[in-house]
Amino acid sequence: MATEKSKPRKALDSKLRKDLERVIVRARNVVAADVADRLRELNVHEGKRGALSDEQAELRNRLRAHGRQIGDIRNSQSGAQEIGRLVQECAYEQWHRMIFVRFLAENGFLRDPDYNQPVELEGEGGLFELAEESNVDPWVLGGRFATAALPAIFRKGDPLLEVRLSQETQRDLNDLLKSLSPEVFTADDSLGWVYQFWQSEEKDRVNASGDKIDGRSIPAVTQLFTEHYMVLFLLHNTLGAWHAGKVLAEKP
Repeated sequence: MATEKSKPRKALDSKLRKDLERVIVRARNVVAADVADRLRELNVHEGKRGALSDEQAELRNRLRAHGRQIGDIRNSQSGAQEIGRLVQECAYEQWHRMIFVRFLAENGFLRDPDYNQPVELEGEGGLFELAEESNVDPWVLGGRFATAALPAIFRKGDPLLEVRLSQETQRDLNDLLKSLSPEVFTADDSLGWVYQFWQSEEKDRVNASGDKIDGRSIPAVTQLFTEHYMVLFLLHNTLGAWHAGKVLAEKP
């Protein structure tokens, strides 16, 4: 259900915030486990392509190249390659596409580029119906719609988004996303919480381990979302204070 643009937006209610955290933590575990299986099926971690089709082998090569770019190490002798970072980034992109498409739809910003019309998720002419008619995954179609308006969000040719999750995992993720109230997607601070909750279990793990924080772990423990009340406090006591002082100073 699209939200009227004129409707005031407010911070996410504490109960809805807990619901969002529960869903995102669960989604991360579900999608990361499945992505790891899919990458192994493509022999991304192996030195040789194995019995893959040419199309699969081409995707494998692009995934391995991307993995090396983000820090997964390749053994120069065996050709075997780490996939830890690739798994996490691929899992994030898969879930990010789903939840971002719903953010757009709930706020009336998901549009069919062919007709320049807003598209809701369900109902007649909705995303799921259009996807069924085109025999395509609805989140893939939603990503295409989003890319038409926001090309930097989901890059064309991104190998991470070409990985296909199992049907069971996709159903689980659909159910998790559907369990969230529309209000979650219309609060003005929800997107910030989405990222922090994605990192929450990893942050707890890093802090509990006592290990030295390095380049792999620093995002989880340092990139925290600033709560709504604190944003208002900072705004009122910096820009607001400056403006008030300026106005008062100009009064006779």
